[in-house]
Formats: sequence, C-alpha cells, structure tokens
Amino acid sequence: MSSLTEKDKPIVQLLLNTGTCPRCIFRFCRVGSQTLYRHPYKDLMKDLTEFLKNNQQQEDAAGFGVVDPPCKRIRLEHTEEVPDDLNQNGVLKHIPLVNDDSAAVENSTVEVCNVCLGILQEFCEADFVRRVCEKVKSADYQFTSFVFSVSLPPQLSVRERAAWLLVKQEMGKLGLSLAKDDIVQLKEAYKWIIHPQLSEELGVPADGKSLFEVSVVFAHPETDEECRFLATACPDCFKPAKNKQSVFTRMAVMKALEKIKEEDFLKHFPCPPSSPKNLCIALEIQCNNGAVFVAGRYNKYSRNLPQTPWIIDGERKLESSVEELISEHLMAEFKADSFNFSSSGREDVDVRTLGNGRPFAIELVNPRRIHFTAEEMKELQQTINNSSDKIRVRDLQLVTREAIGRMKEGEEEKTKTYSALVWIDKAIQKEDIAFLDDIKELKLDQKTPLRVLHRRPLAVRCRIIHTMKSEYIDEHHFRLHLKTQAGTYP
Repeated sequence: MSSLTEKDKPIVQLLLNTGTCPRCIFRFCRVGSQTLYRHPYKDLMKDLTEFLKNNQQQEDAAGFGVVDPPCKRIRLEHTEEVPDDLNQNGVLKHIPLVNDDSAAVENSTVEVCNVCLGILQEFCEADFVRRVCEKVKSADYQFTSFVFSVSLPPQLSVRERAAWLLVKQEMGKLGLSLAKDDIVQLKEAYKWIIHPQLSEELGVPADGKSLFEVSVVFAHPETDEECRFLATACPDCFKPAKNKQSVFTRMAVMKALEKIKEEDFLKHFPCPPSSPKNLCIALEIQCNNGAVFVAGRYNKYSRNLPQTPWIIDGERKLESSVEELISEHLMAEFKADSFNFSSSGREDVDVRTLGNGRPFAIELVNPRRIHFTAEEMKELQQTINNSSDKIRVRDLQLVTREAIGRMKEGEEEKTKTYSALVWIDKAIQKEDIAFLDDIKELKLDQKTPLRVLHRRPLAVRCRIIHTMKSEYIDEHHFRLHLKTQAGTYP
C-alpha cells in the first residue's frame, strides 16, 4: 500500500524534474512514516519511478508503507542498517525522470538535492554514521544514552521556502493547499533516519533528555551568499550580535522569511531553487557531556591561603588557593574541560575555617567520566586530604544542580558572629562600655574594603550589626561580641 496517492503524482513529478531527492519529496507530500524514510536511497528512487509510471490507483502497486500522519515527535524505532549507495567517487546515483529506463537508476550519477543540499542523501548513509560513531568512541566518554543534535546551514530555509512556493502553486492548480507547517521538517526527517543507526552502532538508546550530546554542524560554502537578499528586504532582522561570526543566523533568516512577502521573495530567489554542484560538508562532529556537580565541606588551616586564586593586575600574589587544591584532583579524575567553584560565603586570606567546615560545590564542565561509587568518592576525598596540610575536605559527594542552588539560598539573610579584643589607651570602667549592649540593628554604609577590591567592584553597600555585647576585662581591655549580617567587614 502506498503513502502517496494519485493527487501526489503531479508534485512528485515536478520535484523530481527540478532535482529534489526522494526523501525531500516525501516531506513535501506530508509523508509521516518514519520507516519509509529509512529505506535505501536507490530503493526509494525505484519506487518513486514505478509510482509515476503506474496509472492504476491500487495502493500496493508502489510498494510503500501504510499511511501515517506527519509526526512532530521523534519516535525511536529499530530498523535495518542502510546500505551504502555511493559509488567510489562519493557521488550518489542518478535520479531518473519518469521516462528513464530502470537501468538509469544504477548506472548514472545524480545531482545534489536542490532542497536539502545532500543532507538526506549522503549523510544518511552507513559510512557517515560510522564516521560519527568513530568520533564519539575516540573521545572516550562515559554515557548510557545520547541526544543527537544537528545544525543546518541557514540557506536551507531559503531553499525550502522556494520549493514550498513551487509546490503550493502546483497544488493550487489542483484545488488543493499546502501550509508551511504541513511539511515534515528536515531535521525531524533526518533524525528519523539517523537515530536508529547511531543507537545500533553505539549500543545505547537515543533519549531526548540525555545529558550526553552528539552534534553535527553542516555547512555549504557554495551557497553561503543566498541569504544576502533578505538583509536588504528585511534589515531589521539582521543585527550584529556578540559571539556570532555572521548576522545570517538560522533564527534571523527564519524571522526574515516570515516577514518578506511572497512576491518579493520570488523577485530575488529562483523558484525552483537551482541544483548545486557540491554536497554539504560536515564542518564539525562534537561530543559534550552535561556538567557534573561535586559538593562537600572544607576546612582551611593556613593563614596564607586565599579561597580563590589571588591575582591582581595580572600578577599572582600567592601560589595556591583552596579552590585549586581541591579542583585539580577532581579535574583529573572526572577528565573535565574546566570547572566552576562556588561556596557558601568566603573567608579572608589570613582567616582559618574550622569546625564542620564551609560548604562548597564544584561544577565540572564536559566531564569524560561521570560514574563514581560512594567508595570511589571516599578515595578521592582522601587523595585531596593527603595532598596538602593546608586544607581538608569532608562529605565529598555527587549532587544535583538544584542542590547547588539551595546552598546559595539565603546568603543575605545569614548572620555571622565575631569576637574582637579591644585595647583602649584611656583607662575605662565597666560602666563606660555598658551602652554598647543597648545598640540594636545598627545600619552601616559599608564601602568595599581595599583588600577585596581585586575581586569586588568599588561600591557602598548597606550592612547591619544586629547586636553587640561587651565583656569588661581590665582598665585598658574589653572584648566585643558582634552579631552581624553576612557580608559585613568588621
């Protein structure tokens, strides 16, 4: 039975004649059968040819699958491995017209699809899948599932718009309509094809929620200039942005295509789009693991050790820090690219941290290793503690991102207690300092101290001393106990 019907024949013939590949034809004919897209390329080409030659309307004549509605959610299905349909030169076989001999399917070379630029041709083949998987395996990541993402050249959206206008016009002659949203999206169709192959080769399932991402970035230098007419027609859509090499991002192009009138589009871009000489290129194949978070508590025993690297005007003041003494061992074990250190408050360089220690957390970015047993975490904690007598960590454990947020909650509401020994030149009596006990909620306009200007901007911040309590010692000494808002510098 066929997913294509008699009314699709004019569209199939039109797109084939203009250089569109079978899978893109299915997309424009709103074919939602995932399995159909996975059929070998030469089989799809033969089936389309037979479909056009056949004048009967029996559904089983073309040999296609059962009609499925277009699916907007990727459903992972098992399928056979797609055979290699490329010749020795890496060129796909010829797309014949309806009046070609069947032998032409196997003996001639084909033009690159004028819509997908080869994405649904060569890059669905087993050779490319193996190339992606080799990259993943060589990166030596730990993962139990994967999510696959693909970045397409922005000019594909322009070409798809031109093809849609062509099909829309042809369907209008038949009294039919085709909305843009009716077309199966290129990314969706590509994932239908590529997901089962990657899953089989890697031995793990595809999962949209997986923290391990395999991504491919495609480019097509030959047609890079095709978006430029949109900048003239819709200049407001193309504004320079930081960290962007070009203003012609996919989102900007999509926005411009929504704004431009059909007649203006057709004045500047050929419809149907021309067939390119070259396939797309896979510019990058990358892997990335989601961040892992490690938390615990640290004690600091040195009075000459900052919490974080102390660097002023590019010059390092002290050779190490709490952050570095802990993170260097975590980085090595997790094989991460980088890290971010955070803690619940901080202490000055000459202040020790005793008691149960200060809570801290480290975000390990793009780790290769992510699975650690409780016993392995204890061993890692001991490794850190054995490496230096300046610090000690405890309760080292893997935590979630949400747990890190809870550690930082309420920092402004926390209070700190200080005790200061005060010496006074003039002789005093106990009654002279009794008034200090009556001072409550004293507001201070605190300017950033000089000693922290290297890491905090110069500003005036309101801080509160909640209570004071004096303890008389002798005529020249007393002890002052302060309960202050966190962030107060006594």
